[in-house]
Amino acid sequence: MKNVLFVALLFCQPASAQRLKKADKEIIENLRSEITFLANDKLEGRRTGTAGEKLAYEYLSTQFKNLLLSPKGDNDTYIQTFEINEGKEVLPSTSLSINGTALSLNDEYFPFIFSANGSVKANASPALLEKGSPWFFDIKEIVEKNKDNPHFGLVNAIKEKARSFAKKGATAVIVYNSAGKSDDLRFEGREQVETIGIPVLFCTSITSKIYLDDATDNINLSCTVHIADKKRQGHNVIGYLDNGAAQTIIIGAHYDHLGYGEDHNSLWTGEKQIHNGADDNASGTASIIELARMLKKSKLRHNNYLFICFSGEELGLYGSKYFIDNPTVNISSVNYMMNADMIGRLNNSTHSLTIGGFGSSPAWSKVVKGKTKYLNITFDSSGIGPSDHTSFYLKNIPVLFFFTGTHEDYHKPTDDVEKLNLTGELLVIKYIYNIIEETDGLNKIAFSKTREPKMASAHFTVSLGIMPDYTFSGKGVRADGIIDCKIAQRAGIKAGDVIIKLGEYSFSDIYSYMDVLSKFKKGDSTKVTVLRDNDEKTFDIVF
Repeated sequence: MKNVLFVALLFCQPASAQRLKKADKEIIENLRSEITFLANDKLEGRRTGTAGEKLAYEYLSTQFKNLLLSPKGDNDTYIQTFEINEGKEVLPSTSLSINGTALSLNDEYFPFIFSANGSVKANASPALLEKGSPWFFDIKEIVEKNKDNPHFGLVNAIKEKARSFAKKGATAVIVYNSAGKSDDLRFEGREQVETIGIPVLFCTSITSKIYLDDATDNINLSCTVHIADKKRQGHNVIGYLDNGAAQTIIIGAHYDHLGYGEDHNSLWTGEKQIHNGADDNASGTASIIELARMLKKSKLRHNNYLFICFSGEELGLYGSKYFIDNPTVNISSVNYMMNADMIGRLNNSTHSLTIGGFGSSPAWSKVVKGKTKYLNITFDSSGIGPSDHTSFYLKNIPVLFFFTGTHEDYHKPTDDVEKLNLTGELLVIKYIYNIIEETDGLNKIAFSKTREPKMASAHFTVSLGIMPDYTFSGKGVRADGIIDCKIAQRAGIKAGDVIIKLGEYSFSDIYSYMDVLSKFKKGDSTKVTVLRDNDEKTFDIVF
């Protein structure tokens, strides 16, 4: 906490003429209290669909209730519940026993994502592949044969071989490696693939060593595979300040974060830890509460105000997408949407605030200041970006996105309250409030398209495993972070590399990059071209 005070004092040094008023000090203390609660370990990282998310949305509901905002969620509550489909999961009813011994799911075996559901009981020989019985597939030879082949995809090879076995009469396929070198295989529930019609399971090196290596006698086998859709519920928190106006301004921020990193969106490489997400995005969430408090007290009455704390953002904008498809106010009355995501780490040297969506309305150039005494503003014209405003822009609603920048603690357990600049966040909040004030007497803000929203139509099933730098303004896509054990890391791509080409396809920005990704599918081999310190490098990859 001392660090926060020290940062605040540092920030105030060059702004000594701006003595904090009593109201400003109250906002800072409110921010400190709100963010401290949201980023506390007891919320376990506010992962969508968890007990920690529940503690967060109950807290936010109470804040809205205390501010006398009207509930605009489901059934006259502040909560809007939505469902997240996370792909597939293996149910506990899945089982495998060999010669009467039940094996442990995940530790000793698992089904592949392309496996069909079903049960098989039989005596079968690994040496004799008989029609109408389970077949055994030792992948030792194909692994060894392709060990130096960068274009080889093991899972895809297993799937195609199992498919051919099914056509020849196999009732199930038990995959193993007698060389014991394939335990990095796992059930990949997020992959979108068709099943091949029969159960297909992988036995780990421990299992194969005990039961399958050099086995010549019949093996008594019993297996059941039960794979189902994996779903969980998220919860938006919605409060409404009704001024009886014809139009409504939506002010939002996502409150969910990464939990312990279970969804594989963390950049942390150490031991499993809670990701408290103080900046991402307890900072933006707290700003919504404070803006609601300020607008409740204000004389600004030409708009109604809908305050939304979204969940599911870290998983892919689930909460905002659900709201825009299931609005609790008349969407045609929405004037514009403002989104605050990571506004708690204003740099004391640059005072830089990035505002996205600047091109989504011609009005923004008239009411949004490019520089203030204490803030240096950088504009991004696009209405599409890495946060919830995108969902609104794609419905032809003008947007603004406020962001003080990435930092070394982004998507790591080290994103804690002590590192925030609360005085800096106060200045951002006042800047946002000033925009709202400037638009109070205007007619409804006009919408304009900024660039073709290719992201909305590009359906891609593969990724490199990078965290893109959405603030990068050069040609290509800069890797802000590299996700462990994914394609980019295995290929040798590093954080800071600027990716400019996939195969024969070049791209200029994140949106054309997403469009190019849609041209590839799992198992495709290609080359990735990057710029590293102005030197061009090429890497071979297999999706």
